[in-house]
This record gives sequence, structure tokens and C-alpha cells, in this order.
Amino acid sequence: MSDSNAHYTPTEIRQDGPSQLAILWSDGAESRFDVRELRLSCACAHCIDEWSGEHRLDPSTVPSDVHPIQIRSVGRYAIGVEWSDGHSTGIYSFKQLRELSDRD
Repeated sequence: MSDSNAHYTPTEIRQDGPSQLAILWSDGAESRFDVRELRLSCACAHCIDEWSGEHRLDPSTVPSDVHPIQIRSVGRYAIGVEWSDGHSTGIYSFKQLRELSDRD
């Protein structure tokens, strides 16, 4: 496995308390995400206009206690999350998640 693949390959994804999602990566790094912030960063067509890139999701409509109900694998490149607010169409690629984490 090349270093770049290890950078984007999770070895564990787990809910870490009510408001955190933790990902351990195969290169040894660990990412922690505030689950509401992760919900707000959804890039599906419902949340972001496909043509303009404009955000459609109004943050005030997302409850402060939103949390994942189910996390599922999407191929070998992403996870899909079913959220407590009923949203379930977003896909979070491992690359997107790692880049969000590295940016913080």
C-alpha cells in the first residue's frame, strides 16, 4: 500500500460519544469530527446546488443534537450516514473526510 493510499484508508470508524465520530487511518493518524459539523458539510445535491455550488442547507434547520443513526460502507472509498434528522443521501468519501480533518 502506498503512503497516499494509507493516508486515505480508514482502519476503524466509530461513534465516540454522542457528538464525535472518530476515524483511525492506516497511516496511524486519528481524526475526530463533531457530528453536527459533519452533517452540515454534506455535499449531496439536496444540500449543495449541483450547478452553482451554492449551499442549500440552512444550518438553523439542523438540530444541535443531530447524530448518526447508521453508518454504512459505500464501496471501498466512502461512508454513507443516516442522520437523526432524517437525511440519508450524503456520501462522505474517505478523501473528503481526511482533507476535512487535515484542514483543522
